[in-house]
Amino acid sequence: MSALPKPLSLDEFIAWEERQELRYEYDGVTVEAMTGGTLNHGLIQANLLMALGPRLRGGPCRIIGEIVKIKTSTGIRYPDAMVICSPVDGRATWTSEPVVIFEIVSPSTARNDLGAKNTEYQTLPSLRRYVVLHQNVAAAEVFFRDEEGEWAHEFVSQHGALIMPEIGVSMPLSNCYEEIELTDAHQP
Repeated sequence: MSALPKPLSLDEFIAWEERQELRYEYDGVTVEAMTGGTLNHGLIQANLLMALGPRLRGGPCRIIGEIVKIKTSTGIRYPDAMVICSPVDGRATWTSEPVVIFEIVSPSTARNDLGAKNTEYQTLPSLRRYVVLHQNVAAAEVFFRDEEGEWAHEFVSQHGALIMPEIGVSMPLSNCYEEIELTDAHQP
């Protein structure tokens, strides 16, 4: 992590980052380079994209991998995947209207993904569900807006399903973990 010489607005950060070779996240103060991940991380992401993509085909929503940024009220983030349901210019490099966000966590990233990013993502008016997939065990922590608009939390175990009514999809969590060697048989 490093700090920029002076705090930048989010638009200034986006302009700066688009001139860089690497991708960076920004929390309004600190810049963090987006580095490589593990094989399990990549396989879970690929499984998620392959399982969810066909379920969304033909409707207004689509899933996007980590190449597109999310602009929140305080930062710039690259989630592992997100579902958007509103029209977006194909040349856009960021959106601020995801409906569902997915992060794939390891023990080293769980604190940030479940803490600071979770809080930041929940400020997005369009967001209805934040799904945190663990990469060492087949499990998900799901944060969602309930009927009153308040944030609630549920844990989905390996035999459960990701139920996402806001995009009209329900799928077995096991779809995300197909052909993956998990390293921890215990719950996170």
